[in-house]
This record gives sequence, C-alpha cells and structure tokens, in this order.
Amino acid sequence: MKQPLHYCTADELVRMMDAGELTSEDLTRALLDRIKACNPPLNAVVTVNEEQAMAQAREADRQRRAGGPGGSLLGLPLTLKDTWEVPGMACTSGAPLLASHRPERPADIVRRLQDAGAIIIGKTNVPYYASDLQTYNRVFGTTNNPWNRDHTPGGSSGGSAAALAAGLTPLEVGSDLAGSIRTPAHFCGVFGHKPSRTLVSFRGHIPGPPGTISQPDLADGGPMARSARDLETLLKVIVGPRPHHARSWQLAMEPPQLGSLEQARVGLWLDDPDCPVDHEMINGLRRLSDQLAEHGSLVTPLRHPLLSLEHIMPVYFNLLGSLLSSGMSRRQKRRLKLFALAERPLRKMGPMTIGMSEFARGTSQSISRWMRWNETREKMREQVEEIFREVDVILAPVNPVTAIPHDQRDPQYRRQIQVNGEARAYHDQFCWIALATLLGLPATSVPIGVTRQGLPYNIQVIGAPGRDLTTLAFAGLLEDEGLAGFRVPPGY
Repeated sequence: MKQPLHYCTADELVRMMDAGELTSEDLTRALLDRIKACNPPLNAVVTVNEEQAMAQAREADRQRRAGGPGGSLLGLPLTLKDTWEVPGMACTSGAPLLASHRPERPADIVRRLQDAGAIIIGKTNVPYYASDLQTYNRVFGTTNNPWNRDHTPGGSSGGSAAALAAGLTPLEVGSDLAGSIRTPAHFCGVFGHKPSRTLVSFRGHIPGPPGTISQPDLADGGPMARSARDLETLLKVIVGPRPHHARSWQLAMEPPQLGSLEQARVGLWLDDPDCPVDHEMINGLRRLSDQLAEHGSLVTPLRHPLLSLEHIMPVYFNLLGSLLSSGMSRRQKRRLKLFALAERPLRKMGPMTIGMSEFARGTSQSISRWMRWNETREKMREQVEEIFREVDVILAPVNPVTAIPHDQRDPQYRRQIQVNGEARAYHDQFCWIALATLLGLPATSVPIGVTRQGLPYNIQVIGAPGRDLTTLAFAGLLEDEGLAGFRVPPGY
C-alpha cells in the first residue's frame, strides 16, 4: 500500500520533488494542513510560520525548475525544536521570560539547514529551559504522546518526537544532554541520534542564555526521523566546523564499518543491578539479539569494568551538576549541599538514583575538583576503546520503562516510576543514556517493538568515538531486515 505523503521519508519526498512528481508548495501545504488537523490534541507544534514557509516553498520550486544548484534538502519542509534560534520565529525554550524572544541570527544548524534548502515551517514544544524528561511549560502547556495521550512523549525533544510520530514533519533536530533525543524517540517509536562529541555546533541553542557561543559540556545536537537513512541524511547536513574553525579543519567522518548484519560484532549490555529494566522490554531486546545471531551476527554479552552504572553515574552526575550550576541560585546550591550531606538517611526514605549525591556536590565544587572528575572521564573515554576493539556496536536499553504517564509534581525528586511493580527514582531514566553522554559516544535510538500496553520501545546502538556512520548503518541494516522500524500510532 502506498504510504501517505505525511508518512513518506525525507529521502522519498526529495526524490519525488526532483522527479517532478511533487512540488514543494504542495508538500508544504499538505504538512501545514496536517498540523492544523492533528496537532491540537497533541500540542507538539507550538509555533507555525505559514506565510513565510509557503513563500519559501514557491521559491524552491522556482529554483528546481530553473535547474540551478540546489541543496540536498531543497524545498523540504520540517519543524525544529523550540531551543534552536530561527530568525523571524519565537525561540522560547519553554520559558515565560523568553516568550517574546525573536532572534536575528540563525543558530549554526539552522544556517546549515537553510543552505541545504530546507524550509522551517514551525517549532516544537519543550520543557521549561529543556530541563525535564517530560514536555510541558507555562508558555505553551503540555505535549501528549500520539500512542497514548495520557502519557508523555518524553523530553526535552518531546514535541519533536511527537510531531514525527504523528506525521507532522519528516525531520527534526533535537538536542541531548540527559537522553533528550534518545528517550523521546524511545517513548514515541521514532529514530534519534546523539552524535559524537562536538560534531554539531550548539551556537544558537537555548539554553545557554541567548547569545551564548561556547559549546557546553555533555550536550550535543542531533537528527530525529522516521528512518535510519533519514538520520544519516540530516546528520550530514548539520555536522561540521563552525565557520571560523573551517579555516583549520574539515569534516572527515569515518566510513561505516558494517555492510551487513553478518559482519557485525554486537556486544550486549542489557542489565545492571542499579537500574533494573522492564521485563517485557528486556525480553524484546533479547529476542532481537537472538534474531541478530540468526542473521549471522557475532553476539556477545559484555563484561567489562567500565560497563557498570556504579562506575559511570557518579562521574556523569558530578559533571552534569557542574554544568547546570551556572543557572542555579545560591539558595538552590545550599539546598543541594544539604541533600548531599543527608544522602544516607534520605535513601532510607525512598528510592534514589545511584550517584545522585554527586550531582549535588558538582553544583558547588571548585575548578580543581572539576578537573579531577574531568580527567577521570577522559581516562574512561580511552578505556572504552578496549571494548570497541572486540565489538562494532554496543546494544543497551534507552530507558528502564516505556513512556510514563504525565507527572508534573515539583520538585522532580518527588516523582517516581514503576519498574516491574517496584517504585524507582524518577532520575533512573538518566542511567542508560549516561555512558554515551559522558564519553561523547555516538548513540542511535532505534524502534524495535510495541508492548502489550500499546507503547513503543527502542534499543540504543552505541559506537566508538567518531563512528557515527557505523551506528547509523547498523540501524539501517536492522530496518532493512525488518528487525526494526517506525510504526504509525493507532488513529494516525
């Protein structure tokens, strides 16, 4: 059966426009109409740039007819997470203080998209300053999951993932500090990729504050899509040096190491005593590993000192606390100091994510202490190469659970999730994404199944530093063999 236009891949849409089977004007109008029809109950797209988008679509059609040079995304409409600055459109990052912020200069990734000919038709919702695993704020309200509106699409790229799953956009660019690409992709059953460290410029992203030009620690921007091939297409548009860096270096991404599943050496890291995972999801991940073995992959359970949340989480949380401390008041830091001192008695009162006290310590530590933690991180980054001498990719869960019901209680530490009937800390959802974030590894979130409760789930494909095209190639091979892929949510 022919795919509806709004669920065609970006590559298919560009091919149709190149072949003269579709105009950018018709495609842009179709997606804008789709947003009007399907977005209201989801609240995924929060700003629409209709008049300018239609004018840009007509201009793209004119360029294509003229036969001049055109970018790889010429005439393709898409939405963007409301953390990236786009001239002529509000960029709020979910914060009331920025409700009227309209940047004059595009984010670096926006400039790259525009140079490739893409048309930004709207912005998608995020949590307040992109700082939660759920997507809601006082500017635009709550975003719902297309698979079940009583559940969150995740955060902070929750609006992005929901828009993709509902067929409101073919592509998105998210940002990922604490799984903010990988978890929403997992919650909504789409593809997402966190690139290797610093491949994608963060200039023009909020947070930091408007005008920030430095690259933040731990954070990366990356593509989201409904197919692995589209992830690669979009990644190749947005990666590369900032303009002034291009005087000294050029991008040269390592080619993929895999051409078939039969070639693949796959390492499994599917369990850890400090962060149990939902049994049904784990069974699905193990079924996938069995299927890979049937396809000729060499599948090996991994045992390595580095693959331990007891080892990973204190380092990750310390550096995360240090990064986020710049936006905290003295009062908040004092409270966190008290939390760190009272860690042991607090653990007796309820579940707490392993290493969480280091987040509190990181918010007030000296630069010399930060340097020691950073050195620990860099030694771990070298150590991970030992694993990738034995395997091409690591397969791991994205999150302990599928999309959680909306829970907007404050402060966040009061929230809990249910894992196999047991109450667990809300921030356990940071655990499985931490390895790739901490060490700057490429990690692709790939949809592989749907639970009995009707919620999708993904697997995380982690690669060696700089081997983004290998994790994307592996995701594409899973898709080609029918072992993974996007499914349309019921009713869409």
